[in-house]
Amino acid sequence: MRCPYCSSHDSQVKDSRPSEDGAAIRRRRHCPDCGGRFTTFERVQLRELIVLKKSGKRVPFDRDKLARSIAIAVRKRPVDPERLERMMSSIVRQLESLGETEIASDLIGEHVMEGLRVLDDVAYVRFASVYRNFREARDFEELLGELSSEEEASREDESGASSDNDRADASD
Repeated sequence: MRCPYCSSHDSQVKDSRPSEDGAAIRRRRHCPDCGGRFTTFERVQLRELIVLKKSGKRVPFDRDKLARSIAIAVRKRPVDPERLERMMSSIVRQLESLGETEIASDLIGEHVMEGLRVLDDVAYVRFASVYRNFREARDFEELLGELSSEEEASREDESGASSDNDRADASD
């Protein structure tokens, strides 16, 4: 592995361990030439994925680009980095398990939006505003309306379940 500090090709692995989700191997490395220390991650790649852009252009899938896009959405939000890593690993596994080598960029965006919706509403709205190319305030209002109606439905489901349980308890 090339040293990111001095570009020497002679770095040494000092420690290896699985990542939290078990989807990667984390390796601590040391460069004997400059003394630099750095970390690398080794991941299983089931197949080479190609992203089919809206323009028709095909580009190799880049996990780092996905990470940068998500990082922009969650910037200054209280989201655990390990949860983000698990979300990204899950998205990549889902894409690889589709059995297709070419993946539409729209599909990747939808997977990211689903993951962010669970993690953080603000990050979800930020990502959606760029992904769906919001042009005016009404676009935000519609998305926020969807979020609030989903939350209301979720609360109704929870309160309906608890009142059903309360009635069952009272009849016992």
